[in-house]
Amino acid sequence: MSKPSLPQGTRDFNAVTVQKRQYIFQTIRAVFEEFGFTPLETPAMENLDTLMGKYGEEGDKLIFKILNNGLDHPQKKEQTILGFDKILEGKSSSTITERALRYDLTIPFARYVAMNHGALTFPFKRYQIQPVWRADRPQKGRYREFYQCDADIVGSESLLNEVDLIALYVTAFQRLNVPVEIKINSRQILLALAELCGGSDQLINLTISIDKLDKIGWEKVQQELTTKGFTTEQQNNIQAYLNLSGTNTEKIQKLSALLGDNAAGQEGIAALNYILNYHTHTGMESHLVADFTLARGLNYYTGLIFEVKAKDADMGSIGGGGRYNDLTSLFGVPNIPGVGISFGVDRIYDVMEEKNLFPTSISQSTQVLFFNLGEAEALQAYQLMLTLRNKKIACEIYPEKSKFDKQFKYAEKKNIPTIVILGSEELASKKCTVKNLSTGIQTTISFDELIDFQF
Repeated sequence: MSKPSLPQGTRDFNAVTVQKRQYIFQTIRAVFEEFGFTPLETPAMENLDTLMGKYGEEGDKLIFKILNNGLDHPQKKEQTILGFDKILEGKSSSTITERALRYDLTIPFARYVAMNHGALTFPFKRYQIQPVWRADRPQKGRYREFYQCDADIVGSESLLNEVDLIALYVTAFQRLNVPVEIKINSRQILLALAELCGGSDQLINLTISIDKLDKIGWEKVQQELTTKGFTTEQQNNIQAYLNLSGTNTEKIQKLSALLGDNAAGQEGIAALNYILNYHTHTGMESHLVADFTLARGLNYYTGLIFEVKAKDADMGSIGGGGRYNDLTSLFGVPNIPGVGISFGVDRIYDVMEEKNLFPTSISQSTQVLFFNLGEAEALQAYQLMLTLRNKKIACEIYPEKSKFDKQFKYAEKKNIPTIVILGSEELASKKCTVKNLSTGIQTTISFDELIDFQF
């Protein structure tokens, strides 16, 4: 028998880890609902044609495809063999795979809106907390199975939506006690740069290359731009754009001079100024950084884009999103604008763990352990335990009659703060002993007093 193992890029979570993750989920969920978002869930798998072609060439390579079922049937087996022959020839084949695990939550959400737009009230605000899968190379902060927490608003072009999503980010990360900076840019600005460097048809090539800047550095980006046909002069313009520095105001002024009277550039700059000026009145502007190296490689973004970085942490982005004004047209329903953000829960967890930001109380589940000191004693203890549970006090009883030392060690290993001892003498006098393990203080009280005891 082979040694048990996990697929690369996936993880098991023990109780302490799950409790910490639930703390993140619950915190973000509470903020979503305070901001007026309602929940939605979509299937783990989608039809392959729903996903393919929506994330760009790089993204499409990372989609986990699902092998068709029923391959034990002779006819289907023969079709599958023919399908593999087509794959070897560089062609696609629906006889092998017609479905895939979802790559993100945005495209499934767009599909949902397209299918249900007649029944939705716009603007429609939904949040979604579910796992996604990517056939990526596993590394620190990057997994093949991970959770996303998304909030999206569709049916409105107002920039007030972007303002509110930034406020949502700031609120959530303040509650998690994670200091962040929120980088903002606009695809309209990147479009203007593309038009300055050969035309709008270069936008995808440009954004894919710029999106790699943090990972591979300017020299390799420059090599990639050369292979994509950008001239030396165009590369100089791109480098000048990427090197813009200073305060937000200074960078925007320099950008305006670089892009001139380009219409797309002016539109993008106006949107940036709107967000920054709005948040000068909320006090949140200090969290915002105009970052023109931000590209967000996904093709469906059309306006403002965001990315969240944890301060003083060796970690990639822990959140991101942007405006997508034509996403549902991919599914035959045009003219439904949208904007959304996502929280990278797994990376947020890693940052909080590294910086010791989790409250100590969240890994504690059982509050009270009843010792088991015999059949009659356990019966009475069990009845008292049920009464405490009805008052929402988490408690349990040790399942076997065992030595005190063994039951004490169980409580200590599980970080249970309080024990209740009910022996034969206590049973006769209808009393029990309550001991706080952290302080060592113990009190003998009646069964009736236990019900109202402050643990």
